[in-house]
Amino acid sequence: MDNLEQQQRALTRYLRDPENQMPPTDMNAARVNVYRDLVFNNVSQLLGGTFPVLIRIIGQERWRTLIRGFLRDYRAQTPKFGEIAEEFVGYLASEPAVLSTGEWPAFLVELAHYEWVEMVLQQSDADPLPASDPALLLERPLQVSALAWPLAYAWPVQILSPEYQPSTPPAQATLLLVRRAADFSVKFSELSPLAWRLLQRVGEFPLLSGREQLEGLAMEAGLPGTASFMDSGLALLQQMHEDGVIGIN
Repeated sequence: MDNLEQQQRALTRYLRDPENQMPPTDMNAARVNVYRDLVFNNVSQLLGGTFPVLIRIIGQERWRTLIRGFLRDYRAQTPKFGEIAEEFVGYLASEPAVLSTGEWPAFLVELAHYEWVEMVLQQSDADPLPASDPALLLERPLQVSALAWPLAYAWPVQILSPEYQPSTPPAQATLLLVRRAADFSVKFSELSPLAWRLLQRVGEFPLLSGREQLEGLAMEAGLPGTASFMDSGLALLQQMHEDGVIGIN
C-alpha cells in the first residue's frame, strides 16, 4: 500500500506539473503521458468555453500558461465540473504571482469574472421572483431577484476585445446589470450610478418600502426628493419590475 500511495502521489505531481516533476518510475512513460495530455486538454477545453474573449485577447500560448499554472499551483475546493470556472477566477484573483511575470492585461481578472457571471446565471438553480402587483412598488418592501446581479468594475469589461485593450481604467467605474431572462438568455445592460445604488440599497435595507428607498437614495445623492425625482424613480422601479429584476417582498 505504501508503494501504491507513493506511485499515486508521484503520478498526480507529474500530471499537475510535468515540466518540473518526474513520472512514476514503475509506470510506462508513454501511457503516463496520455493521462498528462488528457488532464491538461480536458481542463483547458472545460474552461475555454467560459472565457472566449479572454482567450482571444491573450492568445492560445498565454492561455496554456494560465491553465498550466492553475493545475500546478491551485487546489480547487469543489469536485463539480460546473464550479471549476469559479475556482479558476479565484485562482487569478488570489495569486499575485500568477500575473507577476510576463505582460498580462491589467483587466484580466475583471474580464474573467465578467465572463464567468454569464455561465453562472445560465446554470443557476435559483427561481425567478413570483409575480407581484407593480401598483404596490412604492408601498411595500422590495427584493432583488437572485437571477439579477448588479456589478461594478474598474474596467469597461463589456467592450474589451483584441481590438480594444485600454492601458488605464476610465475615471468612472463600469456599472452593469446582468440578469437571466425567462428564456434563459443572459442580458447585460449598463446602469447609472443612481440605479446601481438603488439595487444595492434594496439588499442593504430590505424592510424599507419602495418610497422609502427612493427618499433615502435622494438624500444620499444630495438631491431634493422632488415630485420629478420620485416620478423618475418610480418609472425605474416599474421597468425593473417588468424585467424581473425586482419584486415585492
